[in-house]
Amino acid sequence: MFKGFKQFLMRGNVLDLAVAVVLGAAFTKIVTGLLEGFINPLVAAIFGKPDLTNVGRFTVHNAHFSLGLIVDAVFNFLIIAATIYFLVVVPVNRLAALRRHHHDPEAVPEVPPAEDILLLRDIRDLLAEAREQRDGRAGEPGGDGAGDRSPGRDLPPAPPGQPTVSR
Repeated sequence: MFKGFKQFLMRGNVLDLAVAVVLGAAFTKIVTGLLEGFINPLVAAIFGKPDLTNVGRFTVHNAHFSLGLIVDAVFNFLIIAATIYFLVVVPVNRLAALRRHHHDPEAVPEVPPAEDILLLRDIRDLLAEAREQRDGRAGEPGGDGAGDRSPGRDLPPAPPGQPTVSR
């Protein structure tokens, strides 16, 4: 029973979750400090109030509405999301890219061939296939013309004194 509990605790996902909770709590203090030390004073300077919760407040039949409360929550969410993105996600992605590049220094991103190269390859393959069918070598091993030094029937004769071209 204790062995199973130990295995449960030592599984990677449980440890990762525990670390994430602790780091999340610590990071919350950083974001709260950013909000209280910079963002809220900036809001107070612009709107004349220390936060947005009192902006757009009205009452209808003793029901109190506050549009500023919604705006404040959305604004705080955007600040927290931007802080996490720019202070955590971007640097971690950059480090991961550098690490991948560092581990495989000869890794060059494979660039697909240009369209004209692909078309030329297709033409070459079609011509080779047509030549094999015409010469009656379709299906024979080595019928791609490699190593065949006999002069081609489709080539004109070489002028005197010129070397003959073989395929």
